[in-house]
Amino acid sequence: MDEGRAFRLARQLTPLLGQGAANQAVATGLRSLILDGRLVVGSRVASERDLSLALGLSRSTVTAAYRRLRDEGYLVSDHGDGTRAAIPVSPSSRPDDTAADADLLDLTIAALQAPSSLPDLVVAATVHLPALMAGHGLHPLGLPGLRSAIAAHHTAAGLRTSADQILVTQGALHAWDLLLRTLTRPGDRVLIESPSYPSVVDAAAAHRVRVVPIGVSPAGWDLSAVRPGRSAAPPVLAHITPDHQNPTGYHAPTAARRELLDALPPATLVLADETFRDLTLDPIARPPRPLGCHGGSDRVITLGSLSKSVWAGLRIGWIRASPDLVRRIATGRTSQDLSTPVLEQLVAEQVVTHLPTLLPERQAMLRQRRARLLAALAAFAPDWQPTHPSGGLVTWVDLGPGASSTRIADAARAHGVRVTPGPRFTFGATHDRFLRLPYTLPEEQLVLAVERLVTAATTVAGRGGTIRSRAPLVWTA
Repeated sequence: MDEGRAFRLARQLTPLLGQGAANQAVATGLRSLILDGRLVVGSRVASERDLSLALGLSRSTVTAAYRRLRDEGYLVSDHGDGTRAAIPVSPSSRPDDTAADADLLDLTIAALQAPSSLPDLVVAATVHLPALMAGHGLHPLGLPGLRSAIAAHHTAAGLRTSADQILVTQGALHAWDLLLRTLTRPGDRVLIESPSYPSVVDAAAAHRVRVVPIGVSPAGWDLSAVRPGRSAAPPVLAHITPDHQNPTGYHAPTAARRELLDALPPATLVLADETFRDLTLDPIARPPRPLGCHGGSDRVITLGSLSKSVWAGLRIGWIRASPDLVRRIATGRTSQDLSTPVLEQLVAEQVVTHLPTLLPERQAMLRQRRARLLAALAAFAPDWQPTHPSGGLVTWVDLGPGASSTRIADAARAHGVRVTPGPRFTFGATHDRFLRLPYTLPEEQLVLAVERLVTAATTVAGRGGTIRSRAPLVWTA
């Protein structure tokens, strides 16, 4: 008998055992421990006999709870290897499967509609198209005018940049994929925040690298796992979001940025994802300088994009790195694509040049929508605890102990709202008590979405611990 494992599990489980049938309470408690990450996926769970003794319950009660969790996919038992914690496998849904449902409020996408001035900027961009049409139209590094505009934007933010340090890509995810393709090999260690933007993790998995999670919360990064063990190779690359992290909203102060770079192994290249940097909504007396200002041009690579600050339909992103690395990436990208489309780059040059006048309008709109969403949550769901982000596009909502964003997301679809549950943003599908809510829809739609979510949550609560089905790993932007 492994008394230590059984009694440790019993101590974690006892506070979660509520009213009702004992076997259901044990199953609900164990499920919550797994989904919250307190019982690590893949770890061995105490045997039914040992846990029943530690809890002072009959063995048949614990056996019934284990059987239920095996049926749901939260426990896996192998002869000779005991019982281990697991996460049910969920099917992926198509990104366009809501197109026919006009009444569905989609909160899986954190993106704004295009600014009203974009059509005029497109017209201005087309003036320069005929001159480029006389050539072949392939520019692997990006159009010189756009590279210069992006360099000037970084310099104005405090990070001195020249045009030869910029590579134009087809969005932020494309930039991340190019970096993985250029800098890593299968089996390399890559450090990624958890929770994180799902596509960041998906791209890493596609390149077959070993993901090393660094915990992040609205309070900051957990640096305890940053330094590798004696026998472990340091991460080749680290993906970090210092500005309004998605989904937690964490905005790292200057001291935290320096502490992070000091803690990371010197051999690890650091990717600073600045996708949300231009969406700071609350004034800061001394805003933190870009991460690249602290780590040097060769060690810190910066990723930028217009998808969040301007419009996701304008598929323009970029990489800021040393000129040598920029050319290396441009050479390697030809196995995936040859160049970013010319017309989109011309439009992007106009957009980047006009960002000083575009951004205040975007920020003012987001402040209003953020306020309306938080007010609706306070009115309709006072027990939920949303973050109050200083920028970005989302709030990270703590639904409370025992709550399941997976079950709420599953039920919400029937009530006309689509959300992404917390496990989609994490490693091992943990953080089920959290839900990411963007404040990008019009204000009246945000209020209606909250009302529908609360109705769905009430429905789930009425079903107790019963799970109808696992919510799919929905497409998330």
